[in-house]
Amino acid sequence: MKLVNEERTHLGLSGLELDEVACKVATAHALDMITGGFLSHWGTDGRKPYHRYSFAGGIDATQENVGLDNNIESVTPNNVMRELADIHTSMYLEKPPHDGHRRAIVFPQHTHVGFGMALKDHNLRLVELYVSRYLRLDTFPRHAKRKTTVVLTGKLLNAKHFLHEVDVCYEPLPAPPDAAWLRMPRPYGLPDDFLVLRPKTPLGTFYTDRTTGDYDWEGGKFRVPARLYKDAPGIYTIVFWIRRVPDEKVFPVTGICIMSD
Repeated sequence: MKLVNEERTHLGLSGLELDEVACKVATAHALDMITGGFLSHWGTDGRKPYHRYSFAGGIDATQENVGLDNNIESVTPNNVMRELADIHTSMYLEKPPHDGHRRAIVFPQHTHVGFGMALKDHNLRLVELYVSRYLRLDTFPRHAKRKTTVVLTGKLLNAKHFLHEVDVCYEPLPAPPDAAWLRMPRPYGLPDDFLVLRPKTPLGTFYTDRTTGDYDWEGGKFRVPARLYKDAPGIYTIVFWIRRVPDEKVFPVTGICIMSD
């Protein structure tokens, strides 16, 4: 934690706070990887980082870094901590275009982070789960029937921020991958199958496609009807995109997962 915040401060970025849910999720994934002898953003149950965080109770957007060191020289506490710092530093020092881990560490809009580690024999796994926390949600169902509409209400933590759009992403229920698949490095991302919801336009105005939008948003408060649009079992991941100032590039602030089976 101290190392991450020193790196961010050096670049003029805000420091991060520790997130308990992210630590719990990161630790469970590190244990899963060390037990199975692999390194992956997928778990042995087929779930990805945003699935794990959401179904553990989180609502925020996340980015995950995973790293390893096998056959470390010593398993004393001091040496293990040095090895973990070395794994992290190697990610921080990455150079473009192969700098995905570094970009997660220095993403300006992150607010929190969680860490997990696992040690087995002389093999080590590290998980860093970065979190962007910008809104509060009222209670919503984690499971829902197919083809229903889940209404999400809440507010932005800063009423001056802008809710740009909401994406409702669908993917089939995950299946446990085999060991060989888990051992092949691969990036992860949100599903390609999604609906885009836009804020309602002022009375008498329209978008260029002559529609008037999908959800209400005013003074930081929102009411978003998210339609679970597939007549098939799966997981819907609902992503809110915001801007803190009008000319900022939009960024995700939720990874809300709802199971439909």
